[in-house]
Amino acid sequence: MAMRDLVVEFSHFLAKIKPYLLMVSLQFGYAGMYIITMICLKRGMSHWILVVYRHAVAFVAVAPFALLLERKTRPKMTTRVFLKIIALGILEPVIDQNLYYVGLKSTTATYASAFVNVLPAVTFILAVIFRLEKVNLKKVSSMAKLIGTAITVGGAMVMTLYKGPAIHLVPHSASGGHHAEAAGIVGVQNWVTGTICLLCCIVGWAGFFIVQSMTLNEYPAELSLAAWVCLMGVVEGGIVALVMERDMSAWAIGLDSRLLAAAYSGVVCSGIAYYVQSVVNKMRGPVFVTAFSPLSMVITAFLAALILAENAHLGSLIGAFIIVIGLYFVVWGKSKDNESMEKGKLQELPIVMEKERGESLNIINAKLPAENIPREA
Repeated sequence: MAMRDLVVEFSHFLAKIKPYLLMVSLQFGYAGMYIITMICLKRGMSHWILVVYRHAVAFVAVAPFALLLERKTRPKMTTRVFLKIIALGILEPVIDQNLYYVGLKSTTATYASAFVNVLPAVTFILAVIFRLEKVNLKKVSSMAKLIGTAITVGGAMVMTLYKGPAIHLVPHSASGGHHAEAAGIVGVQNWVTGTICLLCCIVGWAGFFIVQSMTLNEYPAELSLAAWVCLMGVVEGGIVALVMERDMSAWAIGLDSRLLAAAYSGVVCSGIAYYVQSVVNKMRGPVFVTAFSPLSMVITAFLAALILAENAHLGSLIGAFIIVIGLYFVVWGKSKDNESMEKGKLQELPIVMEKERGESLNIINAKLPAENIPREA
C-alpha cells in the first residue's frame, strides 16, 4: 500500500512539474537553433527559403503522429478554425521567423536571443487587450505584472539605444579573435534595422500565442494543430519566398549546413515546439509559455562565444539583466493569479456539490407519491 501511495505521489509531482520541464527543455532546443541557423545564414542561405524547408520537414515529422494518435479525438474542422490556422501560419512561420532571421543577420545570435526576453511582456499586453488576462489594480499580482511589463520594455530600450564596449565571455586565441573581427566586417551589423525587425518579430510571435490559445478552445488537438500550422508555413512561406527569391538556384540544398539547419529547426523548433507550446498553453496560458526565454539567452550567449567567437556588448548584457528582472515580476504575478484561481476552485467545489445534492433530493421528492412525503406537524 505504501508503495502504491508513493507511486501516486510521484505521478502527481511529475504532473505538477511537467509544464516547467517541457519549457526548459524547449529553451535548450531554441539555443541550438540560434547557433546552427546563424552559421547557415552567414554562408549565404536565404532565410525565406529556410522557413519553407523548415516547415516542410516539421510537417513530415509531425503529421503521421497527428493522424495516428488523434484519429479518434480530433474535432471536426470548421471554417472559423481554419481561418485561425491561416492566421497562425502568417504570424509565426511567415512574419515572426523571417523578421527574426533578418534581425539575426543584422546583429548577433546573443543579441537576438536576448531580445526575445521582451516576448513575455508583449504577450501579456496582448493577452490583456484580448481579455485572456485580467488586471485588477487593487491586487498586488496585477500591479506586479504591470510593473514587470514596464521594466521589460525599459530593458529593451536600453538594448536598442546603448551598445557599449565588447565583452569577451570566452577567451579566444589571436586567430579566433581575428576570425570574429573579419566576420563582423563581412556582415555589416545594422543594429537599428535589426532591432526594428526583432521588435516586429516579437509582436508577431506574441500574437501567435494569443491566437493559438483561442484556437485550442475550439480545436483541442495539439498534434493536429501543430501539423496544420506547419503545412500553412510551407504554403504561405513558399508564396512569399517565390516572390522574394527569383533565382531558382537559391533553392538548391545538399548535405551541408543548409540541410542541418532545415532539419534541426524543422523537427525541434517547429514540429516539437508547436506541440509542446500547445500543451503548455492549454494548461497554463500564453503568458506562462513565454516566461522561460531568459534561459535560452544564457545558453545561446555561451554557445555563441564558444562556437561563433561572438562578443557580447555591455548594453546587451545590461538590457538583458533589466528584462529578466521585469520578466520575473510578471511571472510572480502570474503565479499568484494561478494560486488564487486554484483556491477559488477548491472553495467552490463543496458549494457546487451541496447544490447538486439538493437538486437530486428535490427530484427524488418530486417523483415520490404525495402520501410518502412526510408532513410537517
